[in-house]
Amino acid sequence: MGQRITIDSASMFNKGMELIETKEFFGLPATKIDTVIHPQSIVHALVGFVDGALMAHLGAPDMRHAIGYALHWPERRDLPVARIDLAQIATLEFYAPDLVRYPALRIAREVMETGGRSGAVFNAAKEVALDGFIAGRIGFMQMAQVVDRTLDAIVPRLCLTSPLSSLEDVLETDQIARQTAQDQIAHIQTKTG
Repeated sequence: MGQRITIDSASMFNKGMELIETKEFFGLPATKIDTVIHPQSIVHALVGFVDGALMAHLGAPDMRHAIGYALHWPERRDLPVARIDLAQIATLEFYAPDLVRYPALRIAREVMETGGRSGAVFNAAKEVALDGFIAGRIGFMQMAQVVDRTLDAIVPRLCLTSPLSSLEDVLETDQIARQTAQDQIAHIQTKTG
């Protein structure tokens, strides 16, 4: 994984994005989407059915599975990824997420409830916050602060619940969110500098 993806994984912003994407792509209400921490990274997705059964997608902790499937869909092709050995793994662990330790998940849940433009703001702000962290302008835990504060600060300028109906709406929302996130980073630097 590259630096950006590694930091997004450690901060759980990637999982926050996946929560939002699940809601948007599948039209599910936020209450139907759960998150669990799975340290082995073997179970990539679970789908729950009305009879209580779960279906899991298991694979090596390697994104080449998902990328290879996406590139060759609907076929499954031979990929240079090791098959998992369940006997060697022996145990799969799952934990409820700690929303204090991983505030990105809490923020993502709020974005799912708000809908509209808030997902675009979340994405733009988390990218700016990540850039700020990599540049040494803010600390690791301050990335979530930047995103949270950006969402709050942008409300006077944009109605977050209004839908994005055109490319111009998306670009405008992205630009305003990025500038607002930069302002939040500057504010944090002023307070800590």
